[in-house]
Amino acid sequence: MRLHPLDTITQRCLSFKLSTEPRGEVMKYSDRFGNLVHHFDALEPHQQVLVRVKSDVVTGDKFTDDQRELSPLDEFDYLAPTIYAPHDETLMDLVSPHVVEGNETATALSLMSALYTTMKYERGATDVTTTATEALELGRGVCQDFAHVMLAACRLAKIPARYVSGYLHSPTTSEPNDVANAASHAWVDVFTRSGGWLSLDPTHGYEQTGDYVRVAVGRDYADVPPTRGVFKGKSKENLSVNVKVTAL
Repeated sequence: MRLHPLDTITQRCLSFKLSTEPRGEVMKYSDRFGNLVHHFDALEPHQQVLVRVKSDVVTGDKFTDDQRELSPLDEFDYLAPTIYAPHDETLMDLVSPHVVEGNETATALSLMSALYTTMKYERGATDVTTTATEALELGRGVCQDFAHVMLAACRLAKIPARYVSGYLHSPTTSEPNDVANAASHAWVDVFTRSGGWLSLDPTHGYEQTGDYVRVAVGRDYADVPPTRGVFKGKSKENLSVNVKVTAL
């Protein structure tokens, strides 16, 4: 489970409580992207697994990061194609008109604006396995799809980019891409040689603000699913998620 909010220079997790049913020991480790991962086993027979998490988080008005150089491994990871964010002609056709030579920030902002204005937010149009190419061809999707298209587009423009998962405090909104009631949210960090990491939300068309809570980063969704697990038995599984974000 990747449910613990990140600690960064602009975000601080003041408290975190996680409980499970069936009850048992919950262990943790940090993955190679710096995300805190909790894991547990439920060995006795059971009808359901219930996980409850509560966090108190302080967020800054704007995301900033003091990293000014990527390691060779990070640069490779954040430029390479993935299953969710492939490199192909469909995506390249999107990228070409928005490349601003010598200005990675302007290129990334132009790509974000293009996605925000041309793709439609629509629940149910895609699923958790949809790729960036498929979402772009559909012209619709959810925040995960917007993020994957943005990832692929930036990488094709030679701009390192990473997937961000987390939550968005948005009690009321009249924007076209209404995600006020989403269980979780996804957006993208892009790395520019001139300014370091810049955090952009193509679903809403603007930079990360103090309303965002960062939980995990990776190459795409496959690196940062909130929950992942296996079970043994003849039953079918059904996942239900409820998230509430309140400003204190």
